[in-house]
Amino acid sequence: MGQKNQLWWDLPAIESFILNKEIYEVPDAQYKKTLDELVELLDVKDILKVQVRKLSLGQRMKMELIAALIHSPKILFLDEPTIGLDVVMQKKMRDFIREYNKRFNATVILTSHYMDDVKELCQRVIIIDKGKLIFDGALDEIIKKYADHKLITVVFSKNNVELSDLEKLGEVKSFEPPKAVISVKRASAPRVAARILEDFSVADINLEEPQIEDIIREVFTGKDFA
Repeated sequence: MGQKNQLWWDLPAIESFILNKEIYEVPDAQYKKTLDELVELLDVKDILKVQVRKLSLGQRMKMELIAALIHSPKILFLDEPTIGLDVVMQKKMRDFIREYNKRFNATVILTSHYMDDVKELCQRVIIIDKGKLIFDGALDEIIKKYADHKLITVVFSKNNVELSDLEKLGEVKSFEPPKAVISVKRASAPRVAARILEDFSVADINLEEPQIEDIIREVFTGKDFA
């Protein structure tokens, strides 16, 4: 499924589904079973007979998916399936893709600039830069392999903390009193967190992995991960 419409604009989506059924020579019983499952998964029963031109973007995307899946393909290519959708509809689309993968045992190849799509859906991640394959593996392996640091976000209960004090602990990513974000080496993160709790008055502290977006950004801005 790409970004070009495959539905007849002036007809209800169900008419396009019937056309695709004939094109792919899908038997009647299989067509009905597949259509019923897809309609249920995407919750579109009430709009099957509404003109495509009258549907919202999110509704049209759902119908485009049904049209692409009416013949139950075993390999599904999705190009930016959540682009232009609001956050609620993005989640519904991801939920559907995940459920389709499980229910039909289909291979899904997804391209997306949205890291939320990748994080929630992809078991295997491939990064290509200038035609060169630079990573192929599980998403959590990217973090383990390429992120040599962790982020400590701390909220101080007193405003007497100086930037110079924090710079002794690691790289200060941001400091807007009473909150600071400090990047520290992965191995030393527990020790630094303990030192912060010992040396400062702390209202809240959080130790976390860097955002996958930041890691990918470093990959594409020239950091050598060979």
